[in-house]
Parts: sequence; C-alpha cells; structure tokens
Amino acid sequence: METDPTLFFDDMSLADERREAMLYLEEAFAEAIMSGIDGDCIAQAAIFSALTEFVATYGEEAVAKFAERLPERIRQGEFTLSIKH
Repeated sequence: METDPTLFFDDMSLADERREAMLYLEEAFAEAIMSGIDGDCIAQAAIFSALTEFVATYGEEAVAKFAERLPERIRQGEFTLSIKH
C-alpha cells in the first residue's frame, strides 16, 4: 500500500529532524557552490534526488499526487525565503 508523502510534512514529531536535515542540505549547497558548481545545477540535482527518494519510499502515484500541489504551493510563497517587494 502506498503512503501519502504529505503525511511526512504534517507530522510535527519530525520537525527537529527536518530542521537538522535542512542544515545538512544548506551546508552541502554552500560547499558545492564554493567548489564552483552552479546553484541551479545543485538545485536540479537536489530535486531529482528528493523525488527519487520519495518514489522509492511512497511509490510513483503518491509522489505524483504530491507534485500536483507544488504549483499552488510555490505561487503561495511557501518556498520563498525573501520578502516580496
């Protein structure tokens, strides 16, 4: 049975683990950029890696449903860290 990957994000018991994971990813991004790798290339690799992990964990259909919500979430600023002008 496939599990909905959005459940991972709604489980507050994982909040600390997610924050720690973000710190690791931020460090990896910084190191790659310092090595001369373009930020866009790193971001694309990170998205590919994340989706691959989600598919392995939750299955293709569950991840496709999760991805269907991404345009709305992006437009609502969920992934925007800077203040909009």
